[in-house]
Amino acid sequence: MAISQLQITGIRNLQPVTLHVSPRINILYGDNGSGKTSVLEAIHLLAMARSFRSTRLQPMIQYEQSSCTVFAQINHGDGSQSNLGINRDRQSELRIRINGQNARSAAQLAQLLPLQLINPDSFRLLEGSPKLRRQFLDWGVFHVEHKFISAWQRLQTSLRQRNSCLRHGIMDQSVIAAWDHELCIASNEIDQLRRAYIAQLKPVFEQTLAKLLELPGLTLSYFRGWDKNSELQEVLNKSIERDRALGYTQAGPQRADLRVRIDKYNAVDILSRGQQKLVICALRIAQGYLLSQARRNECIYLVDDLPSELDEQHRLALCQLLDNLECQVFITCVDKHLMSSGWRTDTPVSLFHVEQGQITPSGVTA
Repeated sequence: MAISQLQITGIRNLQPVTLHVSPRINILYGDNGSGKTSVLEAIHLLAMARSFRSTRLQPMIQYEQSSCTVFAQINHGDGSQSNLGINRDRQSELRIRINGQNARSAAQLAQLLPLQLINPDSFRLLEGSPKLRRQFLDWGVFHVEHKFISAWQRLQTSLRQRNSCLRHGIMDQSVIAAWDHELCIASNEIDQLRRAYIAQLKPVFEQTLAKLLELPGLTLSYFRGWDKNSELQEVLNKSIERDRALGYTQAGPQRADLRVRIDKYNAVDILSRGQQKLVICALRIAQGYLLSQARRNECIYLVDDLPSELDEQHRLALCQLLDNLECQVFITCVDKHLMSSGWRTDTPVSLFHVEQGQITPSGVTA
């Protein structure tokens, strides 16, 4: 699966453009502030219905424009095509079109156009809160396990209702018990799905990381959100008074974490920035690989400022790894010469020069 044609209108400083892109490697280069990252942001909007640069929509829409639009033509491995389009206006109204039909939800886009984003904010995956690592974990489970979304919705409903009871001081034990029952069923299902996914992810991650650098002692482990030796119902019973005092449920899969450590220490406290970036790349690439295996629907990788934090050896190793995936990749950089090597001679590489919002194709290799 790959984007063959990309149309962008009304995104930040970008001039309206139609791009015919390579099914493999696409390199966007130019000065800082020229609009390179905005191209990645447009692709992300098309796949996720939101920006990765801001939680607010307004900054993404070009000044004096009422809305922004992204359209793509997708070529699938079986020879079929899909047309995807998204429009968002300043009132946050969302319009999604898939093959000429209105789509019901952004989840349909995510299933048709799975992405992996590697950008400067990706460091938060290691140094940020457990919520970010749960989101990473659940994105992977969502794409490979169809049962996950219904279990997750059941968890959210039961958790919301139980927390409402706690906050409003509802003492009726039968009410609490009913939501505890729902919470435990959903929690155990989610825990099982997460465990099964991590069992698949760990060996792929380790093999991927080994191709980038050696990090003896680095481990990936999972904390499910409550004591591993106790049933959740038992933990909820013991903590009910504390939960009432706090007004929310302390234990459960909503407190889960994916831990990356070297020996007994958090990896973020030990590794250099370059090493952290390669660990994050290995996690993202491993996740994309599992999705491709499960659904035969390759990920598209968005890599913002690939050369930063990496020396030549590790930059070339990352390029080679991305090349060997045989997926579509969009890369931004300032200096195109840093990205001129590392690709196989038969890999199609398209170059695009970005200057003050203007995007100009500047060469195709292989």
